[in-house]
Amino acid sequence: MESRAKVLGHAAHQMLIVFPLGLLPVAVVFDIVAMFTKNDFWYQLSYYMILAGLIGGLVAAIPGLIDYLAIPSGVRAKRVGLLHGVGNLIVIALFAVSWGLRYTDANHVPGYPAIIAALLAVGLSLATAWLGGELVDRLGVGVDDGAHVDAPSSLSNEPIQNAASNTQFSRTTGTS
Repeated sequence: MESRAKVLGHAAHQMLIVFPLGLLPVAVVFDIVAMFTKNDFWYQLSYYMILAGLIGGLVAAIPGLIDYLAIPSGVRAKRVGLLHGVGNLIVIALFAVSWGLRYTDANHVPGYPAIIAALLAVGLSLATAWLGGELVDRLGVGVDDGAHVDAPSSLSNEPIQNAASNTQFSRTTGTS
């Protein structure tokens, strides 16, 4: 199923998710570094990384929702997409709680509830990332309908032909 939200021919959701998927877990790593070094600077970095990750996550959700709404009802991809989307909303909510609990401290030092919320969010994000991979890699959501190993560039004006009409790629031998 081809993505409905594209930038220069590529699915926008897959391009945008790299930001929250990078920023939010690294914020947790910085919290751990701060705990071991006793240096509040790392907590401050974590605070701002969570904020940036929250913004990135909300921005990435828009094309994700557009693509989800285009999935036909009654198919497995619709159920997996729902779990992926709702799970990621919970991830964003947990990180928002963690960020909010840090907000009141001048140095943004989190207490245990903020750390626990962030750790739970990272754990859940591993599951939702797997679901996203299942949507794209296994179910083909967000992949161009004519995608194949020899398709022309998305920046060209060449039409994409069905893979069945072109040279077939052997999965077992890796040859055509």
